[in-house]
Amino acid sequence: HPSSMLPTVILPGYLESADVYLPLQEALIEMGTPTITVPLRKRDWLPTLGGRSMIPILRQLDRTVNAALVDHHAQQINLIGHSAGGWISRIYLGEVPYTIHRDVTESAGLWNAKAKIATLITLGTPHISAERWTRKNLDFVNDNYPGATYPEVQYICVAGKSIYGEKRRGQWLAYSSYEMTCGEGHVWGDGITPIAAAHLAGATNIIIEGVKHSPRTSETWYGSPEARSQWVGYLN
Repeated sequence: HPSSMLPTVILPGYLESADVYLPLQEALIEMGTPTITVPLRKRDWLPTLGGRSMIPILRQLDRTVNAALVDHHAQQINLIGHSAGGWISRIYLGEVPYTIHRDVTESAGLWNAKAKIATLITLGTPHISAERWTRKNLDFVNDNYPGATYPEVQYICVAGKSIYGEKRRGQWLAYSSYEMTCGEGHVWGDGITPIAAAHLAGATNIIIEGVKHSPRTSETWYGSPEARSQWVGYLN
């Protein structure tokens, strides 16, 4: 019964534009879930480079979520965050003012949205980082909102298991990315995010074999039909 499905908002990953998520958006709409992707372009991420503030992204996320609630006469939405979109979503849910970059006041209203979110699904999200640039943001997230902080929100954290990190051809990028994220390169992950970083304590944590990180891959990613089938059942 399609009309009983809550609207769903997709938040793209770091430096990604909304257009690559259209196949996933269309697939969810076909399933009966009204879905919209936050209309980001690659250039919208540029002000956030080097570990700077995610406020420009939160602004667009908040605008999209509020529009979805109004358009569908809904009280809540499902939120899907790919990659960095997953931890940015945790800032959005949380009640502590995200003013650590001194670019907004405490009254900005771009957080404390947990009442609007029924389910948060994170896809290949690096929920931790050992990299100094990213740490300022992620320490804010993890110090204030460890694990699946809010019991009223359903947290689903999906990890991909496709590439083992090794210092050799074809596995070197994975190795260095895993090491930068969790401090250890010789682990499994999706080629960018190691499994250990993609899961949260207290969440429903899922591992999907053969899944690559990027929606631009010619292979299977989190939104591909065979991978998607393992997490779409959690959408409200």
